[in-house]
This record gives sequence, structure tokens and C-alpha cells, in this order.
Amino acid sequence: MENIPIRHISQQSEPELTGSFTIREITSLLSGRDMVQELHRHDFYYILIVKNGTGHHDIDFTGYEIKNHTVFMMRPGQVHNLFLKAGCTGYLIQFKTDFLYSHNSASQKHLTRLIQYSAYNLEQEGFCRIEAVVSEALKEYSNKLKGYHEVLKANLSIFLIELLRQRTDNAIAAMGDNTYGQEKLEQFLELVEKNSSTHKQVSQYTGLLNLSSYQLSSITKTLLAKTPSEIINQHIILEAKRQLLATSKQVGQIACDLGYNDPSYFTRFFKRHTGLSPESFRQNSK
Repeated sequence: MENIPIRHISQQSEPELTGSFTIREITSLLSGRDMVQELHRHDFYYILIVKNGTGHHDIDFTGYEIKNHTVFMMRPGQVHNLFLKAGCTGYLIQFKTDFLYSHNSASQKHLTRLIQYSAYNLEQEGFCRIEAVVSEALKEYSNKLKGYHEVLKANLSIFLIELLRQRTDNAIAAMGDNTYGQEKLEQFLELVEKNSSTHKQVSQYTGLLNLSSYQLSSITKTLLAKTPSEIINQHIILEAKRQLLATSKQVGQIACDLGYNDPSYFTRFFKRHTGLSPESFRQNSK
């Protein structure tokens, strides 16, 4: 994935919080012009809060319409491209993992629950509560009074809580009542992200997690409505799409990178899950 541009918070050159946290109003970023960002990824968490506006946002090759009262959540490593129409209003928050995790463990859990979904479409009342918190964070960030670092961390934690309150999805509710399952899910997702090129069988992960296949399946079905195999396969397909669109590698090389010695088997696997061959996906997506 070295061919996909990686953006860093430190490139923003913010004083004192450089490399940890930034918050901006969208209008200042647009400066009266459309924003067009080609495919890239970040090494930080990215929260786009759209109060009013239009556009399109592709996150890991899933397309989302940008409309009023929408919040987009992205974790480090995800790829996206973005089109924001001039005149959009709202906020952009970016922060490194250590910024929030140094605050409290509850905030970590809130973020983990929320990051399972990329887009939140809110009612006006709920959005107003969220905007009030974000507006205060922007003031703290701009004024930089004594202790503002801690206030910003608290603001971010409150924002996450408010966003969770707006989410009525059953999976989110179940996750909130299942601390053990949530922790195991987090571990499983992290293992899949790191080891999918060598570990493709559910049994390989249950061994690492010290769980039975039944236990892991129960956790993923309850919290994400997916089987462990679906999660593994979806991650492999996602990595394949990233390489197909962001690099010029041959399909055989991509298959090898993903742990498949037989390119023809990889091609059949990809087509079974997407309906297209790797080459067709690459051509149709350009």
C-alpha cells in the first residue's frame, strides 16, 4: 500500500498540539472553492462533521452522499476520496490515537463502538447538541488558555458520548452491554488487520484469542451481525481493492502480497465476493 499517499497531522503545522489534535471549520478549509481530494489515507482518526452542504465521500470504496447533519468517522489506515461543494459548513476534527487514549479508557471504548460505522445521519436536534460541544472545542483550540489540552480531550469525549446517544442501532446497544465481547471483538479485528495475509482460517484466530469458534461467532454476530469468516474475507477483499486502485501491480503480485500462491484461485475468490474479476474491477473503477 506504499503507493497510496499518507497524510499526517504534523503536516498541518499546528502549534503545541502538532501531531496530536486539530480542529477546523470547513468554511476556512474550502475558502469559497470546491474541495476535491483524490484517493489517500491518514495515520490519524478523521471526523468530518457536515452541518450544511453537499458532495460525495468514498470510504474504503463504499460511497456516501454528503448532506446536512452528517458525521463521518474514519480510523487510521482507511482510504478515502472526498468531494465537498463550496459553501459547505461544519467542522473537521483530526487526532492521533495517543491524544484520546491518554484521557480515559471509557473514551477508547466509545470510539471503538463508533468507528465500526463510517457515516451517521442525524436529526437536527441531535446534531445541535453535538455542534454545541464541537463549537466549544473550537474556541478552546483557538484561544489556548491554560489547561486547554485537557479541556479538548474532555470535549472530544463528550462529543463521542453524544454521538453514541444518537445511534439507535441494535449492535451498538448490544456492544454497550457486553464489555468482554467488545474487548474480544477489538482484539479480533486488530489481529485480522495485521495477519490476514497469513491467517485466513477462523481457527487460527480462535487459537490466538483463546476462544472457541462458537464463542467468537457469537460475539461477531451479536456486535457486528457478521460471521468471523465474513469479517476475514471482507478485509482481504478490501485490501485487494486498495492495491488494485492505488498501485499498478499485476494481479499475480497482489495475490502474492495477500498470501495467495495461486493467482487463479485469488481471482475466483475476488470474483465470488465482488461479482467482478480483479482486472474488471480495476478498469471499471477508473
